[in-house]
Parts: sequence; C-alpha cells; structure tokens
Amino acid sequence: MASSQSYEVTVVGGGLGGLTAALALRHRGLRVTVLEQAPQLGEVGAGIQTAPNASRVLLGLGLRRQLEAIHTEPLDQVRRRWKDGSVVGLTSLGRRCKEQFNAPYWHYHRADLHRVLMDACVDPAGPGPVVALHTASKVVELDRTDPARPVAVTDDGRRYTSDVVIGADGIRSQVRDLMGAPDTLLFSGEMAYRALIPGELIAADPATRWLVDRYQSTIWYGPDRHLVHYMIRGGEFLNIVACVPCTDEVAEKWSVAATAQDLVDAFPGWDDRVPAMLSKAKEDVSCFALYHRRRDPVWQDGRVALLGDACHAMLPYQAQGASQAMEDAAVLAEELGAVTTDGIEAALRRYVDRRAKHAGMVQDASLQNKTFYHFPDGPEQRARDEKLRRDFDGESDLSYDWLWGGSPLNDPDLGAFSYQFTR
Repeated sequence: MASSQSYEVTVVGGGLGGLTAALALRHRGLRVTVLEQAPQLGEVGAGIQTAPNASRVLLGLGLRRQLEAIHTEPLDQVRRRWKDGSVVGLTSLGRRCKEQFNAPYWHYHRADLHRVLMDACVDPAGPGPVVALHTASKVVELDRTDPARPVAVTDDGRRYTSDVVIGADGIRSQVRDLMGAPDTLLFSGEMAYRALIPGELIAADPATRWLVDRYQSTIWYGPDRHLVHYMIRGGEFLNIVACVPCTDEVAEKWSVAATAQDLVDAFPGWDDRVPAMLSKAKEDVSCFALYHRRRDPVWQDGRVALLGDACHAMLPYQAQGASQAMEDAAVLAEELGAVTTDGIEAALRRYVDRRAKHAGMVQDASLQNKTFYHFPDGPEQRARDEKLRRDFDGESDLSYDWLWGGSPLNDPDLGAFSYQFTR
C-alpha cells in the first residue's frame, strides 16, 4: 500500500488552475506530472485579477515575496456611466481588502503570475517532490482498463500512468469529454475584446493621463456592452476587456484578431475618454466569444476529476474565473493529501461536495451581471445606479463578504497568513 506521501497525480492542463493544483499537491507530498498541450508553457498577454479569496490561497502556498514583486494594487473600484463618464459607484479596494479580508486585491500580467507558479512547481528547494512539466502533450485518450491506475495517453502515444487524473484543461476540456461528462457549454451571445495598451502612451496624453495618476479598477456600464480597464506591471500596460454583442464570425471561430479601430467602433457615442483610451491599442488586440457552462455537480468519475473552467467555466463579469480555479486547487490538495491510495475516490467526492455548489453560485452571479451591466438607459438603469451608489454589494445576489472573506480550506494554519502592511 502506497502511503499518502508517495502516490502519483497527473494534471492535464498547465494554466493557472492546473499549476496552482500541481503546487498545492506538491506541498502535500504528492508526485505530480503536468501535461500541457501547447508547445511551451506560458500565458497570453493579458491582465488578471486575484481577489482576496485567491490571494489567500497563493499566500498560503508561500508566494508572497514573488507576488509582491509582480503585482499592481488598485486602490479603488470605480463604476462609470457610459455617456458622460460620471461615477455611479466607488469603493476602496487596496487598504480596505487587507484590513477587512486579511488578503490583498491585486492585478497582474497573466504571464507573470503563471511564471511565479511554474517556478515554484519546479524549484528544487521547495517542499515536496518537484513537479514534472511536459509540454506538447495533448491528451487524446484515457485508458482506465485498471480503474485504480488511469492512464493519460497523448497524441504521440506516450502513456502517463498515475493514481489520479485531474482535468484542468479549460473550457473545451478534453478530459471532460473522455470522462463522459455531459455537455454543459452555453453561448452567451457576447464577445470580449482584449488588449494591452502601453502605459507610456496613456501617460503622455492629457486626455488619458488620469489613468496613471491613481491606480483603479474601472467598469463602464452601457446599453448592451461594458468596458473594464486597470493598470498592470506598475503602469507598463493598461489592460482592457471590452464586452459587446458577438458577431457570427467570432461565435463560429471562438477567437479572431482585431484592431484598435475595431475597439473604438464597438463603443459609438461613449464618453470621449473611451475612444481616447482605446485608440492607443497596438496590433495585439484579440477578440473571443464568451462561452460558459451551466451549473453541473458532475465533476468526477472514479479516479478522474475536473477543476476550474473544465467544470465551472463562468462569464468574466465577476472577475472570479481564475480565483475559483485556485480555490478548487487548494481544496483538492487538502482532500487528496489527507488519504492513502484506497481513499482517493472518497477524497475526490469530498472535493466536489465542497466546491460544486460554491463555484456554481459564482457562475450564477457572473451570469446575472451580464444583464445588470448592460441595461439600456431607463428605469432599470437608474435603479441599478442608485443601488451602486449605496452599496458595494449591489451588483449581484452574492455578498463580497461571502466571496472574498472566507477560506475554502479547513486548514487552521491558513489564518496565520495575516497580511501585515509593508512600507
């Protein structure tokens, strides 16, 4: 009988969720192999937010020093009206999050955060066995002839046998299909433009200079569309996410290249500061269809289980997709790290029990915000704006105290990671 400290886990997918899972499992003493289908490990050029619930998981994995080196901290969250840019809601984020939730709200370049996780996975000085990372490893088959030792088979015929297989392979998860889970994918009818605008161009223009004077996370609300922007890499880039009705081409292709002019044209009649900002985008503008999954508690079959977008892909309107995957990773490691091989299936069931309802509630809230953000001007819009003026939690049925304040873990030591202020 293998001890809990020696069995093997294969994680399919080397994104943020998969690497967080690999690192958390390593900390529990498990031997982890990550199979990533891309030819090299990395992330697209875009920003990402970690709310206090995800920051707490990352700090608990010993990454504080590395995260402090790459983060940008928004001091406020601002909600603006599309037509004139007037502020309809403003709440403190920076200091307030650390005081109230004992963990920070930080922004990153996705590639920087991914690099920190990858380095920690393979750091020979870290706790537990070093994670084995394999790129160009597209999984095309699960051989479960021996249910206790599932085999992930790649497209070039390599076979990776382990005690557990975790599908952390994204919204179009191959593991999910191979596991036989139901097809829960839904099209939102919307698409998102994504761009990184050089901060020096923003700072040089008096019309946009205000964006670098005080770092904020900003959401502009308008009819049928909204715009999110925030600084990353200490002002090196302004990260843009612009959600608009989807074209037939993007719905079919999932992702297409776009231009700065496409971005500007997507927001006709908006406050002058919007085209002033968006027109500065360079050639790396992309556009992708927004799909999500309906709530579904089936994340496990035997010794195969799902994590992150593979089981609960959500719209980006709560900025919680990666954060929820990180919570999954922490809970998965807590359950698998507590059992020997004969307890694996029960541990996976407990993982799903602890995470499916929670992540599902965040999925629902993200979907609610699709309507809430996009009211046409009129009575519903005015009622929404009044609610936001009064209440930071005005967006959805979810409370930020619930979403950001609690730990997904049973580990009492997590409370020791008090986020003390540094000067």
